[in-house]
Amino acid sequence: MNKRLLWVIMAWALTLAACSSRQSPPDSAQPLPVATIVAASSPTASPPTAADTATARPTAADTATARPTAADTATARPTAADTATARPTATATATATPTAIPTAAPTAIPAPPAVADLSIALEPLAAELSQPVLAVHAGDGSGRIFVLERAGRIVALAGDGSELGTFLDLRDRVGSDATEQGLLGLAFDPAFAANGRLFVHYTDKDGDTVLARFTANAERSAADPFSQATLLTARQPADNHNGGMIAFGPDGYLYFGLGDGGGANDRYENGQDLGTILGALLRLDVSGDSAVVPANNPFVSREGARPEIWAYGLRNPWRFSFDRLTGDLWIADVGQGDWEEVNVQPASSLGGENYGWPIMEGKRCFQSDSCRQEGLTLPVAEYSHDLGCSISGGYVYRGAAQPALQGVYFYGDYCTGRIWGLAPVAGNAWQAAELLHSDAQISSFGETEAGELLVVDYAGKLFRLVSRGD
Repeated sequence: MNKRLLWVIMAWALTLAACSSRQSPPDSAQPLPVATIVAASSPTASPPTAADTATARPTAADTATARPTAADTATARPTAADTATARPTATATATATPTAIPTAAPTAIPAPPAVADLSIALEPLAAELSQPVLAVHAGDGSGRIFVLERAGRIVALAGDGSELGTFLDLRDRVGSDATEQGLLGLAFDPAFAANGRLFVHYTDKDGDTVLARFTANAERSAADPFSQATLLTARQPADNHNGGMIAFGPDGYLYFGLGDGGGANDRYENGQDLGTILGALLRLDVSGDSAVVPANNPFVSREGARPEIWAYGLRNPWRFSFDRLTGDLWIADVGQGDWEEVNVQPASSLGGENYGWPIMEGKRCFQSDSCRQEGLTLPVAEYSHDLGCSISGGYVYRGAAQPALQGVYFYGDYCTGRIWGLAPVAGNAWQAAELLHSDAQISSFGETEAGELLVVDYAGKLFRLVSRGD
């Protein structure tokens, strides 16, 4: 009888142990801390677990007031050169195409005007913003404008510039002690009206790069800060050159620009290194629950290369944008000490471009009288530091209210407030002209849902860019 009771007790104990094993797998089975893309087998990977979700740290909101500059006086962090500490990831094959951004398909693209003949002005739209660094729209038919404040707040504005309130507050987790850190990028899912998803790029309290997804409420009037799902992080060896922009391309993939890791003169040798995501433009499928490497990214089959990379050889691609009519990609790359540049990637590109940093700065060999330029894609426009110090890339105008500006790309300089126009001409040539010398500290440009252009003034203002000829 005692022996039978002993067997019953042992069987019961073994059953409990088995159940406990299924409910609490060993640590080795838990998801690893997020350091790079978790390449899933398809865009419909399993939902992220708590280990994949960044939580707010109990810290006070960052109140740094320093302005971003192009100065290379970053304080190096105590790390080895580079590195997004992530291990190489497996390449995932995207089996479903994410929602593409609708684009017009005209039978002929209208020729741009003579840029030098244009006359533009800035009209005030909003004020009393705190260190604004970007303005975007949600593509949801609301006409709202969303302004990023560097310390970590996203402010929603009505189309007339009146404030609607805080859309998302991340100041408890955004680090912005250094001038090029903070809340840097925002992109709304092309299907935001239906799924409420948005994506944010920021530096955390340790100064490292974070790409995260958030979800808005049913009314789409605010996003939930506790809905964060972290998709990618990268260790930053210094506190500058963090890149900034994230944007959806016409193919529905998310493009993400990262600087070379900071310091000066490509100190960490990341610009030409395909083994790191720093100094590169990434292309990610974020249509599922995790970030996935598209199967047709250019380096998915190259040994030792990071498969997330779409293009490389970039110093600090602070702002880039897609032409909503043609799909062409315009990348403004902040220069070192002499030249600022604009690169153009045609919509037909299969990726893989090498934009030359640190072999080149602008169209010139960097710190050398000669250099090998084979295989490099050089900028279509540049300007010297006699005219400014830090380029802020803009957009190609495709609105309807100002036909005189149609097809012209606008960009500016943070330090001098100058604004240029740029457009192609016959014979693969380009025309560029300075159009305005403003008082604005141009941290960024913006585009409304209707295609009208905005200028973001880091001093706290938002302007409309308008033609004085219409």
